[in-house]
Amino acid sequence: MSIPPLAALRAFEAVARHLSFTRAAEDLGMTQAAVSYQIRLLEDRLGTPLFLRKPRGIVLTETGALFARPTIDAFDMLRETYSEPSADSVSTLSISTVPTFAGVWLSPRLGKFQMKHPNVAVRLEISDNLVDFGREDITVAIRAGNGNWPGLEAHELMPVEYTPMLSPALAAKHVLRQPPDILKLPLLDRVDPNWAVWMRQAGVDFWETAPRPGLTLSTDMHEARAALEGYGVALLTPRFFRYELATGGLVQPFPLVAKNGRSFWLVYPKGRRNRPAIRKFRAFLLDEVASDPG
Repeated sequence: MSIPPLAALRAFEAVARHLSFTRAAEDLGMTQAAVSYQIRLLEDRLGTPLFLRKPRGIVLTETGALFARPTIDAFDMLRETYSEPSADSVSTLSISTVPTFAGVWLSPRLGKFQMKHPNVAVRLEISDNLVDFGREDITVAIRAGNGNWPGLEAHELMPVEYTPMLSPALAAKHVLRQPPDILKLPLLDRVDPNWAVWMRQAGVDFWETAPRPGLTLSTDMHEARAALEGYGVALLTPRFFRYELATGGLVQPFPLVAKNGRSFWLVYPKGRRNRPAIRKFRAFLLDEVASDPG
């Protein structure tokens, strides 16, 4: 099949990106009727609908979703190619990542990046939600996973690692010679599946004692604060809490650091790979990771 008319693809890309005929028309400087006409032409050519009209808006059909990502990426690449920003122009880098990674590892380094690249305006957004690059004003994201996200360029930063930590005061009240001894203590966020991973690698039957009520907190940072106050044992990443370990605020009773097969990744749409701000941030981030052995 030959490539459909550019006008129809342009309309489809805008509607798929906004999931709105009205916003697509505003984006393209066209009437809503003209956008709808181009979509009908493309649907007739493909022989299948691309959108479903719902009471509260539109959604992509299965076929529409199949074509949307590569079409959006292609137009993103074209926009990037023809923008040709000058060397002294200001560009914006919007970074989305999860709270603990942002708070204890990334944010202390962003000032260094800003000083090296004063013409890049950096905005950090904290969220556990996956980013929809086609509909959100986000340049890059840092997420944990296996690196397999269709349509996205992914660069591995560091493995996800965990080990139990607790306050010295709490540790002094209990004998912790072997990993099973930790089951005598309150475990913070016991429902976290990474507890089972660490216990299994430590050779502990995690269910040999009945679960008891305890604290379940939303982020590793909150769990670390609770552990610092002596409320229980937190499962934390040593790389992220190096200062607390070095100053004695937290202790790591056992040397085992477990991996769950996931890593933190820098991700962004493939069509943006040559964007200057992304190239600069990617190089900076990989250099910082290389100089931080964990």
